[in-house]
Amino acid sequence: MDRTLESLRHIIAQVLPHRDPALVFKDLNVVSMLQEFWESKQQQRAAFPSEGVVVYESLPSSGPPFVSYVTLPGGSCFGNFQYCLSRAEARRDAAKVALINSLFNELPSRRITKEFIMESVQEAVASTSGTLDDADDPSTSIGAYHYMLESNMGKTMLEFQELMTIFQLLHWNGSLKALRETKCSRQEVISYYSQYSLDEKMRSHMALDWIMKERESPGILSQELRMALRQLEEARKAGQELRFYKEKKEILSLALTQIYSEPDPSSPSDDQLSLAALCGYH
Repeated sequence: MDRTLESLRHIIAQVLPHRDPALVFKDLNVVSMLQEFWESKQQQRAAFPSEGVVVYESLPSSGPPFVSYVTLPGGSCFGNFQYCLSRAEARRDAAKVALINSLFNELPSRRITKEFIMESVQEAVASTSGTLDDADDPSTSIGAYHYMLESNMGKTMLEFQELMTIFQLLHWNGSLKALRETKCSRQEVISYYSQYSLDEKMRSHMALDWIMKERESPGILSQELRMALRQLEEARKAGQELRFYKEKKEILSLALTQIYSEPDPSSPSDDQLSLAALCGYH
């Protein structure tokens, strides 16, 4: 642990040379420090060169607890995990979680190397019914994971997370199963989607898929949205990376909005739908 803290101080001294490493996480102006960190990364051209904006989002609320999310360049998302009495406090808490994860991402242990791949595959085998031999067979889940890691050699975990989120969503959405039925190999699917980022076009396509599912099984959208909101809240309170759950919520909310906006212009908004679903699971 002491070695990790020393490594973090070294990174802070490199990226934020005018800041005191011992006081970084005690500084109330952690929001500006997070922005500074990513601006410095942009100047170094070290990560996500085309995306340089740290984006904050506060959930509408008439009183505490307040919730804030921060999305980093590349798409990784974090939120406040403490009970916050003001929007400003929630924003600072979310920024602190994001800054800690941004700094940890700079550690050598967070970069994909041959050793990292070997350890990750072994962990994946231990948590499934697969074997180490599956790592060389891209038609298996272990083999596909191995192929994805090797295809992203040298990248950091935050950089790799964007691709992982896309495949998590494709699996959740049923798209991977549909692609397998068309005889596409896992390597072909990985190579194809590795070229794309998770944008509005991809979200719209997934929302259309869920609109079709809703027509086949009425009520499934609301059920999935309640589950996504519950997962998002639980992950936020645990201080975890949130993009997968937040993207699920955005896609399902978009699908519900489109369904309700067609027959009735007075249908509830995206935020109202989300809040209604949230109340449903409480």
